[in-house]
Amino acid sequence: MFNAVIHAPFGKVGIRLEGETVREIVYLPDSINSVAPDSPLAKQAAEQIDRYFERASAKFELPLAPVGSAFQRRVWQAISDIPPGVVLTYGQVARQIGSAPRAVGQACGANFFPIVIPCHRVVSSSGIGGFAHHGDDGFFRNVKRWLLAHEGIPYA
Repeated sequence: MFNAVIHAPFGKVGIRLEGETVREIVYLPDSINSVAPDSPLAKQAAEQIDRYFERASAKFELPLAPVGSAFQRRVWQAISDIPPGVVLTYGQVARQIGSAPRAVGQACGANFFPIVIPCHRVVSSSGIGGFAHHGDDGFFRNVKRWLLAHEGIPYA
């Protein structure tokens, strides 16, 4: 199912490949078994994610699969331009690309490459907002809190 499952400070991260590209990165609970990278690309992705966990300013250079709609890719590009330690609201991103905040939120939730495309850096105007299409205050929201705190942005 995954080409690698690595430990993360908040649980695990699963990495799926498709050919010579990263197809998906998934946040997983700690109860999922780890999987050693099964290819050079899976190893490269795991190493780059681990480097981010060590240093929030780490850069990613991974071949990402061409997924998502043209609109989603436009949102993801805008999100990719947000530097570590900075957050924008859904509304701010929407204004940048000429869209609506709800549409930006939907595109964030559909992000196939979290961490690499840092959708955690996009928050609600009234708080932390949802994460990965999960609006509840559970696992995914805690992942978002950890990622933001790791970058020096605490959210209660």
